[in-house]
Amino acid sequence: MTEPPTVQFVVEPADSPPSLELQSAFFADIAGRYPGWEPGASSRADPSDFTAPDGLWLVAYLDGRPAGCGGVQRVGEEKAEIRRVYLDAGARGRGLGRMLMTELEDHSRRLGYARVRLTTGDRQPEALGLFRSLGYDAVEPFSAGVFTRHWLEKPLG
Repeated sequence: MTEPPTVQFVVEPADSPPSLELQSAFFADIAGRYPGWEPGASSRADPSDFTAPDGLWLVAYLDGRPAGCGGVQRVGEEKAEIRRVYLDAGARGRGLGRMLMTELEDHSRRLGYARVRLTTGDRQPEALGLFRSLGYDAVEPFSAGVFTRHWLEKPLG
């Protein structure tokens, strides 16, 4: 009988080697989905935006291997934005995305945020489906990303 995979979520710097590797893969995935996209074309985020006391960076490890990431960034007194959510291809389809989002939301609550928001584009249907299934609702645009088509928000309750 095969052992189920082990999943661990670790808060670590957004500029740690595993984090940078995952973000590089995230940017490559986005560039592959949106021809003409360049990292500077979207709203920028510095690794310091994902640090305490206002934010954090989370890495998902699957069987000890970095397999996903995401960050929480402060955007207001009671609101944060979840950014750069990514799972490598080998980690998809296992429920890890839902677990990662739940972890990011739980950390957002502990940081004192009442709401979280995020964005995605039309060429990321799996992400949009996940976000909607987790209770994210459409809101008025709050950023000017060239390829952003969906602005979503969720009360943390």
